[in-house]
Amino acid sequence: MSGVSGGHQDVDIDLGGLFRAIWRRRGRVLMATVVFAGLAFTGANLMSPQYQSETRLLIESRQPAYSGANQSTPQTTDSPFDESGISSQVQVLRSVDLIKQVAREMKLYELPEFDPTANPSAISDVLVMLGIKKNPLDLPPEERVLKEFEEKLQVYQVEKSRVIAIQFTSKDPKLAAAIPNEMAKVFQSLQSGAKLDSNSEASRWLEPEIANLREKVRDAEAKVADYRASSDLLLTGETGGTFATKQLNDISTELARVRGERANADARAEGVRTALANGRAVDTLNDVVASPMIQRLKETESNVQAQVADLSTTLLDGHPRLKALKAQLQGIRTQIVSETKKILGSLENEANVAQLREKQLIGQLNTLKASSAKAGEDEVGLRALEREAVAQRQLLETYLARYREATSRSGADAAPADARVISRAVEPTEAQFPKVVPITIVAAFASFLVSCVVIMLSELFSGRALRPVGVEHETVVEEEKQKRAAAPLREQPVPATERVAVAPQVAPADITDDDFSIQSVAEHVCGDDVRVAISVSPAGDKGSMHTVMLARLVAEQGRKIAVIDLTGSAYPTRLMAQSAGLAGITNLLVGEVPFTETIHSDRLSDAHIIPQGDADAALAMRGIERLQMIIDALTNAYDTVLVECGPADVEAIKRVYRSQDAEIIISAPSVDNEAIIDLITGFGEAGFTNIVLMTGTGYPKSGDSGRRAA
Repeated sequence: MSGVSGGHQDVDIDLGGLFRAIWRRRGRVLMATVVFAGLAFTGANLMSPQYQSETRLLIESRQPAYSGANQSTPQTTDSPFDESGISSQVQVLRSVDLIKQVAREMKLYELPEFDPTANPSAISDVLVMLGIKKNPLDLPPEERVLKEFEEKLQVYQVEKSRVIAIQFTSKDPKLAAAIPNEMAKVFQSLQSGAKLDSNSEASRWLEPEIANLREKVRDAEAKVADYRASSDLLLTGETGGTFATKQLNDISTELARVRGERANADARAEGVRTALANGRAVDTLNDVVASPMIQRLKETESNVQAQVADLSTTLLDGHPRLKALKAQLQGIRTQIVSETKKILGSLENEANVAQLREKQLIGQLNTLKASSAKAGEDEVGLRALEREAVAQRQLLETYLARYREATSRSGADAAPADARVISRAVEPTEAQFPKVVPITIVAAFASFLVSCVVIMLSELFSGRALRPVGVEHETVVEEEKQKRAAAPLREQPVPATERVAVAPQVAPADITDDDFSIQSVAEHVCGDDVRVAISVSPAGDKGSMHTVMLARLVAEQGRKIAVIDLTGSAYPTRLMAQSAGLAGITNLLVGEVPFTETIHSDRLSDAHIIPQGDADAALAMRGIERLQMIIDALTNAYDTVLVECGPADVEAIKRVYRSQDAEIIISAPSVDNEAIIDLITGFGEAGFTNIVLMTGTGYPKSGDSGRRAA
């Protein structure tokens, strides 16, 4: 918020001021709370109590376990109740006829509670006279009772169940319990009566129908037998098949097989014929290779070829020995071709035989088709007669099953209803409405909240709860200055103060001036939300060890922190890395690995470490300008980025991190106080305003200076 009192200074809401304003007016708030609570308590006690009770019904099939006294077949014809079936039963319980029957049996029309015209109020009479409200006397008494009954009644299905709840609200607790129980009783009696009536009527109607169906079934089955005998449609062992049909199927199957064999023989012969015509080698054809004669000739040919090849190395082509072998080789090949032609002739004969067999089967098939066509025409009439007979028999069996079921149920004294009471309504001991204590508590709490909100809004609109941003910060700085001025002087206070006082506008940390412990620095990093910290360790590896301890303490406080190892000894890497030889900052600076492969988890905490790496340090220093971008990228993912530089000087730090808004942490355990003061002075002269000293103990080894240069 801005613009307070016509100015342009940014403002903020003073939450403490809001709560102080409420505390100043606590008497008014308490008074309003007590008054409204008292009014709610009085009003709740003046209301007429309403009592509520509930009966629950389970809707389920309650038929006898067996359909008749002399049968042992379980009854399975009842279908389960679905969602629509339960909803239908709810509507039956809310039906006008059922409510009227309950009202008549319990004589509810005699009770004043169900007749609002018995004691009309003055307001009601005025509304009727003005025509705003309809005169209740215009309705007959039965309708008035029905209207009041429906307003007090609630029937609903319990979620995801077949249970129906009947709730009733009344001023009389006995009546609140009696009406739901009576409704359940009437509902069950109506269901039982309806079942008995339907069973008796079904039995009377089914008796003549069953006698008529028996005659129809007998006639239909006789017609089927006569027609089958006259049409010569004798059955085979297969279901529904005749001799003509079976013979036709067998011939068709054999014809398909013969055609396949002929096609196979033609294809094999064509393959051999094509190979001979084109002069290709025939030793790749299965029929040729399978011939024993061809196999022996091929073996002889191979032997002769081997001899020719052997003699060609020592004899000329015109040598008689070579000529004789070549002539023998040509003769063998001529025999192979002759034998192949014989195989071709055999295949052609096989194809011709298959073709003759095919012609014979086609002739037989045509003859059977004519006879099968006539049998098919006769079967049309037979199937029609069979369907009629089957339909009549199924209908007869259905009627017989229903007749036995209806007879068994009609013979019983009473049929069970498809509902049973699982929870009867009992007389309530406490009123359902009004709940005096909850109403009083809610009214008191609401009045308290409203009073507090009104006070806060008045403070905000008046401007008293607004304060300029930065006033509190300046006040703290001034108080800290006064505290330092009043503090007793220690050893060498003036030189230390003069040499580190480089940024008086920066507020000191909220801890004691003589606390240089690791825990104190960790609290400072977390409390002041330090994003980037550059750690310098003039003590070498011992100071780097304290920096690692600092990172782990910060991680233990729930802050995400990443440590970058820029030391020459790689001591932080050895303390924190899971293993040696991991890719680190030097690999990242020379561009050998991607960014994500250089971040690793600490062995003993939730902190992360970017180790030194194994790349050439000289090459890495050439890309030191990229370090600023790397740190900026890490601040997007981590709360704090801690760069450990080891025993580096001010100039080296300026080359590593050119921005001067970073926190400088001097980790100096066992370091002379003069060296520490020189280092702090150097950083101050270089423009670094946030300098923190960490010696690992509560006090420096000699002298005393502020933990943080301010």
